[in-house]
Formats: sequence, structure tokens, C-alpha cells
Amino acid sequence: MVESVCFRGAMTDQISYMDTAAATDVGVDYKRRSVAGLDLRPGQTVVDIGCGPGTDLGRLAGPVAPGGSVIGVDRDPSMLAEARRRHAGAAGVEVRAGDVNDLPFGDGSVDRARVDRLLQHVRDPESAIGEVRRVLRPGGLFGMAEPDWDTLAVADDDVATSRAFARFVAGRVRNSTIGRELPRLCARAGFRLRSVEPIPALFRDFGTADRILGLRRNAERAVEAGVLLDAVAANWLGRLSAAPLMAGFTFYLVVAER
Repeated sequence: MVESVCFRGAMTDQISYMDTAAATDVGVDYKRRSVAGLDLRPGQTVVDIGCGPGTDLGRLAGPVAPGGSVIGVDRDPSMLAEARRRHAGAAGVEVRAGDVNDLPFGDGSVDRARVDRLLQHVRDPESAIGEVRRVLRPGGLFGMAEPDWDTLAVADDDVATSRAFARFVAGRVRNSTIGRELPRLCARAGFRLRSVEPIPALFRDFGTADRILGLRRNAERAVEAGVLLDAVAANWLGRLSAAPLMAGFTFYLVVAER
């Protein structure tokens, strides 16, 4: 569920990863809950900040029709191009270049805003949240969906290796504990909290966990970094792939009111 941890390949691979994550049971569930928390109404203007390839623009557009608009914002030209391709000709859907720290909207000009796995990457999450508050109208809602990678756990008899792997993965994310910090940061920015919902992101299948959590990829990186021994990592992965798997972390859905 996090591109910076699980996939650093070509842009096409990043888009493929995002699509795969969104299609998992965990992805489908949290995205449904995230959109529901925005309480979307016909005629509203909704901004999806860090929209990537436009994964969620369609599901946001339906509830605000007729008369509403959904604007996807991203700073990556390749993501913008893919989002425009996917939603070419879609009524009420627009894609703009922009950054969460400098949104291309006037003060108090949008009804709803959301971020999905974006604040874990930004340099200054508190400043970014303040910028979102700037563009929201009074009473507008800001929905956030962010992981807490410090809660990552992988069940295995070798607890020390599982812990070392989890710490290594969390250490690769700029804001690894952002999920638990959202309520505090929103309050500092002047928002009123509407809801905080923890979502267990649980994986029971090795193939899915490997694709989403990057078990093999990150174990290889941990070996290269000297965090894990090669033989220990190989044995750990062998057990995980052969036995019933239990791995996961906590995802937080937060809705704040302007």
C-alpha cells in the first residue's frame, strides 16, 4: 500500500502496483470507507490530491453528479497523463498539475478534499494539511487515508527477524507513523476532527503480501543494507511462503472539518 516501500521501478510498474493495491480486499474496503466519510453531495467540488493515475476519480464523480466536479491533482507528469487518458471525456472530471504544498485553487473554493497515502511521503505534513485547509470552504471536509508503518508485523517463529524486517521497512518511509499523527496535526492546523477509524490491513496469502508489502524485495534490500543475513532472510521467506501467513499493519482513515 505504499509505493516508496514496495515499488521503485519504472512509472508503468508504479501504476501497476497502485492498481494492484487498489484491487485487493484491503484496498477496496478502505477506499470505500474513505469515500463514504466525505459525505459527498450533488453539486460539490471535490479535490483528490495526489491522484496518481486517477484510480479514485470515477468513484468520487458519481456522488457529486449532477452539477458537481472532481479535480485530480498530481505533480508527476506521467501520472497526470495516465489519469487524463483514463478519464478522457468523463463528465465532471478534470486533472490538473499541482502540489499539496501549493494547490492550484483559491482560498475557500472547494467543498471536499482527500489524500490517499500521500502525507507519508511529503517533507512537511503539517504545512501540507494547512494548505488543504486554506482551499476548503467553511464546513468543508478533508478525508485522509494513511498507513502507520511502525505497526507492521509479520508472524514467524523467528520474531527477531520479523521485527528487524518491519523496522527496516518503516525506516524507508519518510513519515512512517503519519497515520497515528493525523488527529494532532489536523488540530494544529485548525481543523475539527469528525472521525478517526483504524483499519487493519491484513494479508493471509503470501503472493498478495509479497506484491503489496514487498516481502522478497525488501528482504533483499535489508540483506544489502546489512540488516539481515542472507541465509537468515532466505529461511524466513521460505517459512512464510510455506506456512499459513499472517502479516499486516494499521491504516487510519481520518475526516476533519474546516
